[in-house]
Amino acid sequence: MWFYEARARRRGGSRIAGVDEAGRGPLAGPVVAGAVILNPDDPIDGLNDSKRLSPKRREQLFAQIQARALAVGVGIVGPERIDQINILQATKQAMREALDHLPVAGVEADYVLLDALTLPNLLVPQEGIVGGDGKSNSIAAASIIAKVTRDRLMVQYDVEYPGYGFSGHKGYPTVAHKQAVAQLGPCPIHRRTFRGVSEFVTDTPRYGEASA
Repeated sequence: MWFYEARARRRGGSRIAGVDEAGRGPLAGPVVAGAVILNPDDPIDGLNDSKRLSPKRREQLFAQIQARALAVGVGIVGPERIDQINILQATKQAMREALDHLPVAGVEADYVLLDALTLPNLLVPQEGIVGGDGKSNSIAAASIIAKVTRDRLMVQYDVEYPGYGFSGHKGYPTVAHKQAVAQLGPCPIHRRTFRGVSEFVTDTPRYGEASA
């Protein structure tokens, strides 16, 4: 899991950031990106693609990454922006924001490893790695930061917009979620251009009426 970082160092990188996202597929909520520069002198055991980890293990690793990484950045792009520019461009925007936050956290990246994607006009070398969250510790760490951050947001949204089950499915298109949208109509955090939501968008939102 250090192969790509080692290669980046041979190519001149010393502050290597892994970048990944969570939330491209859901019908509701933001897309969230994480950017992490790990400390090579303080390796964290057990890093992996966040989807392969239990929620409890993700939370444990999230805390370790926050405490021990050289820098952590997060980018969040909400559903309105996703509807405006499409999910791919919103994902890239979130990734860029996550990278932009690294200097605020104390370290600026000079080499970037991303899960599958590359970013336009990035001023440092970058490499998109298909399945990178399972091949690179830095990208795996970023995937954990993104996933835990987004999951926590969706739990909060479940309180704000009850009836959809956001704390369970996190906005993904489960049968129960789609049934709730059909019954209640979209709420403010739904992606109104996404299939499964767009069919139920009306000029007069139904959510407040249905839940009253």
